[in-house]
Amino acid sequence: MKNIASVVAATVFAMSLLFCGTASAQQSGFSGKVAETTNGGGYTYVLVNTGTNKVWAAANQFPVKMGDTVATSDAMLMNDFHSKALNRDFAAIYFVGNLTVNGANPNAPKLPPGHPAIGAGATTTGDLPPGHPALPGKMETPKIDFTGLQPAKGGKTVADVYASSASLAGQSVTIRGKVVKYNADILGKNWIHIQDGTGTAPGNDLLVTSTVATKVGDTVLVTGKVALNQDFGGGYKYAVMIEGERLTVE
Repeated sequence: MKNIASVVAATVFAMSLLFCGTASAQQSGFSGKVAETTNGGGYTYVLVNTGTNKVWAAANQFPVKMGDTVATSDAMLMNDFHSKALNRDFAAIYFVGNLTVNGANPNAPKLPPGHPAIGAGATTTGDLPPGHPALPGKMETPKIDFTGLQPAKGGKTVADVYASSASLAGQSVTIRGKVVKYNADILGKNWIHIQDGTGTAPGNDLLVTSTVATKVGDTVLVTGKVALNQDFGGGYKYAVMIEGERLTVE
């Protein structure tokens, strides 16, 4: 597993994850004319001419054409990013949480003429593409039945990990849980949220990173190290997470 210092600034992370780029701090955003655009893997990539320089940005797929004015916010910089879908390397690219094209949300639902905008969602982008981690406030947990789910022998429950997180930091633990959210191939790992029916929100949900593919509803047995206070920028913050070393779908 690559040292996390190769993918994020060493002052931000001290644990290791297998990533394929280097995440930098969030910036407020930028705007400019679209000089180039392409789609791939559920994302739209745009080269934005800000007037002073040209920068690449990517967001969940949206309609855009050359010459359109794009404005971004919630932008997280990734250095040395390789797009598998495009088979292309980007020296620097911003992954964007919110974006407008010519002043409008490109993925807003089509409303009848004269219909007022619907709530705060009218200014945000639409559904995220497969494999993109949930933006703050967008994660919805499906109804999962935990009846009959037994804790791992000699292992921990989700509630145990949260309750003893300070003493467990950096230690390897084993947990059995059910997948409630799955995002594939994010920065070289699958991001898997598991629950086991213990704990209360937000201490009832654990993010696990793993190279093993799963799906929502799967029962998994996970062994990995406990990592605390991980801030990936762009609003992706995790008080407790598991850097999965072994994961078995049962």
